[in-house]
Amino acid sequence: MATYVIVGAGLAGAKAAQTLREEGFDDEIVLIGAEPERPYERPPLSKDHLQGRSERDSIYVHSAEWYRDNRVDLRTGLRATRVELDKHAVRLADGSRQPYHKLLIATGATPRRLPGPAYYLRTVEDCQALKERLAAGGSVIVVGASWIGLETAAAARAAGCEVTVVEPGPTALHLSLGPELGEVFARLHRKHGVDLRFGTTAAEITETGVRLSTGERLTADLVVVGIGAAPEVGLARDAGLDVGQGILTDAALRTSHPDVFAAGDVAEWFHPRYGRRMRVEHWANALHSGPAAARSMLGGQVVYDPVPYFYTDQYELGMEFSGDVGDYDEVVYRGSVADLEFIAYWLKDGRVVAGMNVNTWDVVDEIQELIKSGAVIDRKELSSGPI
Repeated sequence: MATYVIVGAGLAGAKAAQTLREEGFDDEIVLIGAEPERPYERPPLSKDHLQGRSERDSIYVHSAEWYRDNRVDLRTGLRATRVELDKHAVRLADGSRQPYHKLLIATGATPRRLPGPAYYLRTVEDCQALKERLAAGGSVIVVGASWIGLETAAAARAAGCEVTVVEPGPTALHLSLGPELGEVFARLHRKHGVDLRFGTTAAEITETGVRLSTGERLTADLVVVGIGAAPEVGLARDAGLDVGQGILTDAALRTSHPDVFAAGDVAEWFHPRYGRRMRVEHWANALHSGPAAARSMLGGQVVYDPVPYFYTDQYELGMEFSGDVGDYDEVVYRGSVADLEFIAYWLKDGRVVAGMNVNTWDVVDEIQELIKSGAVIDRKELSSGPI
């Protein structure tokens, strides 16, 4: 009997286990997670669940019964401490040793931290603690105008808190979207009363607030840090697998060892469409790379080449983003940016490399087809017509 082991019981790991069963794998599946919770989805933690618009049960990938019914040996609250490639085994924190025939590493990422007392938002426990704290009101400093930072700022404003955001970049989401669209989000937060401090960093976090790199001291009842996350590559690195910004894999999500695969936030895979390695920390990547890795483990001819996708909801703005804003020379708009109802297209040499639909729905497939086509598009055609 073959044993397939998945280390990392998040969305990618849970979907990989599901796909193994759906594809007819009938042998042993062991799903190991460091958190005490069964696999859950993370986007609600900074969106609906943080704001109290959804119940805790809604975040889980599967019911507790699903794992029993599908003979998935789910082991939560148990950390993998070492991968022994030569012995095809995983060492666990309880001292046990789990053999495998194929191994998937889907250990995700962990928040980058700063010295001092602060809240972070990664786990369901983090979300619960922060939700209770925001409900008490008061003043909040958010360090980082990232997606997590801005979604937290919006949740804090919805709870009636005073909010200040500290960000070293020139505007919000500068690296993710560029200056033009980053400023759209900056204006949105200013409209809702958020004090945005760009071009400065948190030099020190204390019990009473933050000292900025400018020397100014900001007082607050709590500080939330959202400055990105680091992939959990320790297991792979210590085992001798090839590691870069993440665990390096080919287009089939296979690592430098033929029986070990990686998926989700931790994987830095070769993306054929872009001709380079990518690491994507968004829900859609976890949702789709887990199943792709499972099919690859089963020997399928897998080429994992999705158009990157993510979404956000902040105040009255809902949006979906497709593509990669790594290199572009102009942004073309269709619709009304002022009314927050538009599509933005990022172009490079006349080709659409990314698109974002704001409060405009059922257009993601169209945007992604434009990106996939690689065709030179008439910018007037992009900017005109109904949305």
